[in-house]
Amino acid sequence: MIMGVTAAALLIAMLATLIRAVLGPTVYDRILAVNAFGTLTVVLIAWFVVYAGRPDFIDIAIAYALITFIGTIAVTKYVEYSHLGVPMADDDPEEV
Repeated sequence: MIMGVTAAALLIAMLATLIRAVLGPTVYDRILAVNAFGTLTVVLIAWFVVYAGRPDFIDIAIAYALITFIGTIAVTKYVEYSHLGVPMADDDPEEV
């Protein structure tokens, strides 16, 4: 019973982050929502590890967490500079 409620709460939270990712007023809100979705995915995989008794899947959760973190940093850096991290002379840091 409690495992089903936990899974439902995780799926509702994932749906809410997807809505924020689509409707976010700024690009940074969308990036944060995608990062939160990745974190909730890791939690859902960890939930599955406990529910199914498959401890070998925890490696997948760790790898997914690392990929999500690196991807978030890369996308944020790209959005910040729009030149793959190389600041140009006409970039204004106040213009965000």
